[in-house]
Amino acid sequence: MKSDQETPASLGFRMPAEWEPHLATWIAWPHNREDWPGKFGPIPWVYTEIVRNLARFERVEILVNSREQKRSAADRLDRAGVDLERVGFHKLPTDRVWTRDTGPTFLINDDFAGDVSVGLVDWRFNGWAKYENHLNDDRFPKYVSKKLHLNRWVARVDIERISRRVVLEGGSIDVNGRGTLLTTEECLLSDVQARNPGLSREGIERVLADHLGVKHTIWLGEGILGDDTHGHVDDLARFVNETTVAVVQCDASDDNHARLSDNLKRLKKAKDQDGRPLTVVTLPSPRPVVFEGERLPASYANFYIANGLVLVPTFNDPADRVALATLAELFPDREVLGIHCGDLVWGLGTIHCMTQQQPAPRTSSQEA
Repeated sequence: MKSDQETPASLGFRMPAEWEPHLATWIAWPHNREDWPGKFGPIPWVYTEIVRNLARFERVEILVNSREQKRSAADRLDRAGVDLERVGFHKLPTDRVWTRDTGPTFLINDDFAGDVSVGLVDWRFNGWAKYENHLNDDRFPKYVSKKLHLNRWVARVDIERISRRVVLEGGSIDVNGRGTLLTTEECLLSDVQARNPGLSREGIERVLADHLGVKHTIWLGEGILGDDTHGHVDDLARFVNETTVAVVQCDASDDNHARLSDNLKRLKKAKDQDGRPLTVVTLPSPRPVVFEGERLPASYANFYIANGLVLVPTFNDPADRVALATLAELFPDREVLGIHCGDLVWGLGTIHCMTQQQPAPRTSSQEA
């Protein structure tokens, strides 16, 4: 289904926080060797390990480009002891595997029950305003809406009297589920890799309010070095509950220090949707991860919150244990597990980038 007349927020839909119950996690099986030049070999096994752990807690839906790829993926998962009854395969060609950015933003309506309580926003995906091969990825949200029979809103805005689809990636935003959203000026407002040229800060905030139920937007500054998305927030700062944000910091000797310190200062001054100060907790940074002379976007903030589980990227670094211990304290009701991402990050993304959560439908007994 598709709605062009009423906005999701006007109908009571909102973007849920990542820790709210999931029905499934969506990923795309790796296939584009150009994303990991010279280092593709271990990548499917990293995915296998991630699915092995996710499938213990929730269903995993996997996009594959072909029957051959499905057979290969299923064989790896079976060899790793994954219960294939907990996994679904979908033949849908993709350009890349970063479903956080290419997939829909799922919505929930606390006043409804059953499947009608879930909907989605179909943003335009334009390859981060950088890569030309993105048309397959842009079809993902429409596929999901048809497959799951979910209400779908195509986000549009008038810019200079021309109606345009809104470009937005899931990695550029993070929410507390109660009306507050984190994003960065570098990603959504910069003229570099500009997603929506001509759309102002106020215009972006209106789009977020209309489509995600956002009441208050917190703007951070710049992202980390090596991030080719030009400033995604999911490498910087993440809500871990309705009132607490975990934010990445680093040593003064690190070239990221000034930008990360600025983000910390902004968060300490920030308020939530009700005007209350946030609790701010810091996460360390690993030492710079460099491969073939290129600094990579290695960040512990790129964790993924699943049902009963938090998967955290690790980098064979002394700070790994500090990050895991910090997140274990922040998520006492979930298993916190490190996944080595020294190879995966060569693709310029890690665990949060490759996952997209599908919320569980509301039941009549649930409360908002």
